[in-house]
Amino acid sequence: MENRLQLTIDGRTVWVAPGTTVAAAWVDLHAPAIRRSVAGQPRGPLCGMGICYECRATVDGHPHTRTCQTPCRDGMTITTDR
Repeated sequence: MENRLQLTIDGRTVWVAPGTTVAAAWVDLHAPAIRRSVAGQPRGPLCGMGICYECRATVDGHPHTRTCQTPCRDGMTITTDR
């Protein structure tokens, strides 16, 4: 796709526009819970500014990455713990 980036989120191929954050790409999948709290409650993007840390996921092998602050790159792999 022209002017699109391809990434993989939990094994699913996703195409996004350049400048899209990983959190926005995740929300576009209509699946708001990216991770689970210690108590098992679903967590997902909340503040969108990198303050709350609720949107953490593993991005290209780096755990606890704040997805709301991470722009998508072509070929990126995101793994959530949902």
